[in-house]
Amino acid sequence: MGIKPYIEKERDYLIGLRRYFHTHPEPSLEEYGTAKRIEEELDQTGIPHRRVGETGIYAWIDGEKGDGRTIALRADTDALRMQDLKEGVPYRSQNEGVCHACGHDAHTAMLLTAAKVLWEKRQEFAGHIRLFFQQAEEIGAGARIFVQEGLMEGVDRVYGSHVASRMPAGVISLTPGPNNASCDYFRIRVTGKGAHVSTPHLGVDALYIASQIVVNLQSIVARQTDPLDTVVVGIGKLTAGTAYNIVAEHAEIEGTTRSFTPETRERTNRRVKETAESLGRLYGAEVEVFFQDFAAPLINDEEVVRETTETAGEIYGAGKIIHDLQKSLGADDFADYLAKAKGVYAFLGTCNPENPNTGAAQHHGLFDVDEEALLLGCNMYVDYALDFLSGRFEA
Repeated sequence: MGIKPYIEKERDYLIGLRRYFHTHPEPSLEEYGTAKRIEEELDQTGIPHRRVGETGIYAWIDGEKGDGRTIALRADTDALRMQDLKEGVPYRSQNEGVCHACGHDAHTAMLLTAAKVLWEKRQEFAGHIRLFFQQAEEIGAGARIFVQEGLMEGVDRVYGSHVASRMPAGVISLTPGPNNASCDYFRIRVTGKGAHVSTPHLGVDALYIASQIVVNLQSIVARQTDPLDTVVVGIGKLTAGTAYNIVAEHAEIEGTTRSFTPETRERTNRRVKETAESLGRLYGAEVEVFFQDFAAPLINDEEVVRETTETAGEIYGAGKIIHDLQKSLGADDFADYLAKAKGVYAFLGTCNPENPNTGAAQHHGLFDVDEEALLLGCNMYVDYALDFLSGRFEA
């Protein structure tokens, strides 16, 4: 039990990569330097690869014992448009206004290191490993590019992991069922008729109608959803009008819906559209509703949880494995891979009380990780892939 020697010997490589990526963060769909460095590392190792979109990297390792199963391993690579607030660390972001405050630098470093180890072990296994260095997770755009290119076709298992500052270092969550919510963006455009505010009856007040839509959308959760079913209908933006004394002719609402099952997701989004359009008809306005799919619900497969638990037990130890992590209404487009193959998204504890920044929330400028925990996460990539390809678990 514990970190295996073949991972331990790559300690400096892993931590060095993590610090490089943390120092040079790039936002979604602009990960050009990140992609270049990933390609350089893969070239040095000898692993074949190609671009997916402009900034994603697909690499592959074929076992030299012949054909067999296929497993996909994923890491996301993008950073956030926010300031790095850490002081006194050599790996503080050098890119103004951009920061790896979610841990994708760690994910990329872990998978690159795992790729190096797996390449060295390619004579030991049959089958195929697909490595996804995926761009644009933060905007829900990257995974679908890999899926659309057919890279999930023929995959038997998919595994990914995410660092978690809410969990202590040395702990891993392998929780079956829903872990993360779906995320859909919506925009509602209301078109009324302008008039002087002293003669409101001559106009159709888009601002008033939009306000009624905002209020009534809350009934979807409060009165149209089972109280035991977690749903969010959130409004973040309402813009309307041109002047204080003019009945607003146009208004626009922007918001999001989040839920944990495909059925609830479909029902909630349908109710948003029906509510907005019916209020438009009631008050004589034109209402258009636009949705954008950012991520499906992330639901871990129970069978694969059992498999990864066996692997984790030999790395973390049985007392360090969590199977009941509280669900998060945050979304992750790893769900798009789980819609195509059985898999698990693990959460790796990275909070170390000796470094207070490792307890900072994700998407906070002080966010940091306990680098020792990354060795464990890297070990999980390697050992689960080898365990599955070896036939330890039934496909």
